[in-house]
Amino acid sequence: MTVIEPGPVLKGVPADAEPLIPSRDQTSPFAPLPPQELLAAIVASSDDAIISKTLDGIITSWNRGAERLFGYTAAEAIGRSVLLIIPDDRKSEEEMILSRLRRGERTDHFETVRVTKDGRLLDISLTISPICDEAGQLIGASKVARDITDEKRTQRELREADQRKNEFLALLAHELRNPLGPVRHAVKILRARTPSPEELQWATSIIDRQTEHMTRLVEDLLDVARITRGTIELRRERVDVATVLNAAVEASAVLVQRARHELMVSPPAEPLVVEGDPTRLIQIVTNLLDNAAKYTDPGGRIWLSAEREGDDAVIRVRDSGIGISPELLPRIFDMFTQAGMAPERAQGGLGVGLSLVERLVKLHGGTVSAYSGGPGQGSTFTIRLPALAPQRSAAAERLPEFRTNGRRCRVLVVDDNEDSVESLAMLLRMLGHEVTTAEDGERGLQVADEFRPGVAILDIGLPKVNGYDLAKRIRERAWARDIVLVALTGWGQEQHRRRSAESGFNHHLTKPVEFDVLQQILAEADTCVPNPDTATR
Repeated sequence: MTVIEPGPVLKGVPADAEPLIPSRDQTSPFAPLPPQELLAAIVASSDDAIISKTLDGIITSWNRGAERLFGYTAAEAIGRSVLLIIPDDRKSEEEMILSRLRRGERTDHFETVRVTKDGRLLDISLTISPICDEAGQLIGASKVARDITDEKRTQRELREADQRKNEFLALLAHELRNPLGPVRHAVKILRARTPSPEELQWATSIIDRQTEHMTRLVEDLLDVARITRGTIELRRERVDVATVLNAAVEASAVLVQRARHELMVSPPAEPLVVEGDPTRLIQIVTNLLDNAAKYTDPGGRIWLSAEREGDDAVIRVRDSGIGISPELLPRIFDMFTQAGMAPERAQGGLGVGLSLVERLVKLHGGTVSAYSGGPGQGSTFTIRLPALAPQRSAAAERLPEFRTNGRRCRVLVVDDNEDSVESLAMLLRMLGHEVTTAEDGERGLQVADEFRPGVAILDIGLPKVNGYDLAKRIRERAWARDIVLVALTGWGQEQHRRRSAESGFNHHLTKPVEFDVLQQILAEADTCVPNPDTATR
């Protein structure tokens, strides 16, 4: 931006130069102005704040743009220090500018922050030009300030959106890899030999369970997209809240039981009916129960209750889990909130469940809120829906067998996904390895000290002690100097691989693991010994 500062003399303009506009005595459809008045008009009408100051920082002129931008009138600003609009933490910046001006040095255009009369902080693009008197002596400076707050906000939002997108894609890859791991292990086992009826039931159950998990992930994403586009339809009818609670408990039973939680259900003491889509209402409560189960350490407690409060049907899901930090609580219903969490705290899912709950509840004319006393204090989610007047409701092909690699390893597998750890352990045992397992980092360290494996295959997102810390602690043991540590996880981004290497892992594999790669690692491990039994399995 070129800044023209009004002054008594325009330097560099010949006295006999042709005027830029017709003179007053020439015929013209315009009202001509002499150069000084023209410049004054430009300054007065500019949308930018144009301010003049002395070399001591005292304001000498203040245009209408400055009044609009900073909130001070010219009478309030002129004669006061320019520090009037400079935040406390940037006052040294002004002294630097004045020092450079006094030394005759150039100050390049830059971006900074200024404060308005009412205390608002503005992002500003600032241009500074020197002011000289008729003798060419420097007597002050002019500043042109443009408000770029909206531009900076847009830039920040774009950066944050891009970061959330990258975090979500990493999370999506993690969540899709997790169920694929046990499915692939089960298929390998079925291919390895003719399974017994028990093994067949076990393997098909894993495939069915994990496929259902993947289906729910995809359905959650599709539901959010439908709601966003306004294409989701509710099949409204009178719905008994007690029926919704029973169906949600049944849907969440496997997850709750697997974590050994105690679930206490308090149905409404009297008939409680709402108008809504029964399938979606069950989905709402199920998502809250699943969320409570995921974010409560094994053996915790979950409370589900429903009651009438005035004209509302109120459903509450409370847990004794990890709680919600104060900074996260206001964003708990935002899309992909889980994407920004540490791997050890991201307990499965894409971070759309709570956002989906909020949107579905709103479609039913209700509200949902969250409360937590903070980390470790548990959480409470409360749904309020308009209650209706009580009324009685009406009534595979088997492929060639494979061989062991001729090596026998003592292998520790640590993973909090029961299907994943059991299927991988069974597959490794079929290959002739001695295998033991653990379901969390704390137990994994205890088992490692007792079992003293030559190879440890560790998940990253473990409860109690995460995989990174577990690897460091194992590596510190005297007996584990030569142990081969393998990270087997859904987290496959470069920062995760770098952190696993820093934590002492020898290898970083992503789920579902290419079993040939794992077999090669075991075959090359110096901590494994020749296996006398190399028969075909």
